[in-house]
Amino acid sequence: MRHISMKLTGIVLVSGLCAAGIAMTAPAFADNEGDNDGDIVTFQLENDTFANTDRNYTNGIAVGFSPAMRKTPWANDLAAFLPMMSPHGRERVVFSLGQTMYTPTDITIRQEQPDEHPWGGFLFGSAELISEGEGHLDQMSLTLGVVGPASQAGDTQAFVHDILDVAEPQGWDNQIHDEPVVNLAYQRSWPGFLKASALGLEADVTPHAGGAFGNAFIHANAGTMVRFGQGLKVDAGPPLIGPSRPGTPVFDTGVGSGWYLFAGLDARAVARDIFLDGNTFRDSASVDKKPFVGEAHAGAVVYFNDFRIAYTHVFQTKQFDTQNGLGSHGALSIAVNF
Repeated sequence: MRHISMKLTGIVLVSGLCAAGIAMTAPAFADNEGDNDGDIVTFQLENDTFANTDRNYTNGIAVGFSPAMRKTPWANDLAAFLPMMSPHGRERVVFSLGQTMYTPTDITIRQEQPDEHPWGGFLFGSAELISEGEGHLDQMSLTLGVVGPASQAGDTQAFVHDILDVAEPQGWDNQIHDEPVVNLAYQRSWPGFLKASALGLEADVTPHAGGAFGNAFIHANAGTMVRFGQGLKVDAGPPLIGPSRPGTPVFDTGVGSGWYLFAGLDARAVARDIFLDGNTFRDSASVDKKPFVGEAHAGAVVYFNDFRIAYTHVFQTKQFDTQNGLGSHGALSIAVNF
């Protein structure tokens, strides 16, 4: 219990410092109020401590940068060239760097734990193209990275746990082996597919469908999200790091200020997950994964001019046969328009 409470304290502290730093920096560089074509920086933190657990997908962190549309005129030509994209003059690109980590339930055991989630880390960079079409939003991304010891996930976890004076992870020698990763992902969503408004409040329904293909993840997914609040056109939902509903790391600062609550479902047919199946070309730790995974998420978004803050809580059905309990984690994102 102390281990989890100390982790949560550290997470809150890091998130608070990041939010304060972004808030203090933004006024010096922000465009004029109402300019919705600025550079957007996004900080994302996901951790299972928000769910009072410490296992399986245990931590993810990412920083993203989206240059103003006027700085990337080539994005429209790229959208016209790529299949399943819809170039209409509203394209944005997002570049991200991040790291995720996966551990068994008991991180103090040195020996391999065959029935537990394998140890694994992922260090990655991604480039995403977002294209706003007529009534829909297309998102296509290319992710390059590495899993295994080269991801430095073990060193990261040991460093953070040492600072927080909590249990030191002992089993990283059992993690999956080094392997370069190349993964493509695509999603189409239909923001405001159904919508209504009354008494100054709005509600909408946004279905989505997509998939991923590569040596790390192969899956197809579909789902929907319901939102309720004010100023829903600011975005199409907050972003997530993991292989699930991606949301949008960018937002429309021209909307002004507002808020909304949201809840959604996502169903995923999984053909491959390197963190469960193990390495592609050599034997490594692995478990028998579930072919279908369900996910529910709920949260809140608050935004004002150049800032957006969002929290998402994610619930997942079991991802492998011997998993102990359902999966759950929290996701915090902070975005600012410069």
